[in-house]
Amino acid sequence: QVQLVESGGGLVQAGGSLRLSCAASGRTFRYYAMGWFRQAPGKEREFVAGIRWSGVSTYYADSVKGRFTISRDNARNTVYLQMNGLKPEDTAVYYCSRGAYYGLGFPPEEYEYWGRGTQVAVAS
Repeated sequence: QVQLVESGGGLVQAGGSLRLSCAASGRTFRYYAMGWFRQAPGKEREFVAGIRWSGVSTYYADSVKGRFTISRDNARNTVYLQMNGLKPEDTAVYYCSRGAYYGLGFPPEEYEYWGRGTQVAVAS
C-alpha cells in the first residue's frame, strides 16, 4: 500500500512563502497523478492542486491560482507545493494525495489515498 509523508508546514506571516514536500513510497510513483488537498477547521477537505502523471499539465483551485505551484521530481518520488503570498485563509492541514494510474490530476474525484497531513498556519 502506498505511503505518503508530508513535511514543510509551519507558522508564517501573511504575505510569506512556504514549500511543502511529499515523499511517496513505491516503484511506480512516476505513473500516478499527484495532488494536494487541504482542510480547515469546520470545513470539508478541498482540492488545492493536481499534476498529471507525466508532469506536463497542472490544475489549481481558483483560490490559489497565481500564488501556488505544484511540481514533481520523479527521480526522488517527491511532489512539492510552493506557496507564495500566503493569506490567513490558507490556514489548514495540507494533505498529499495520490491519484489515478496514468491520471490527469483532475477532477478531484480521481484521488484515492492521502497522507497524514502537515499543518500550515498563516498569521495576520
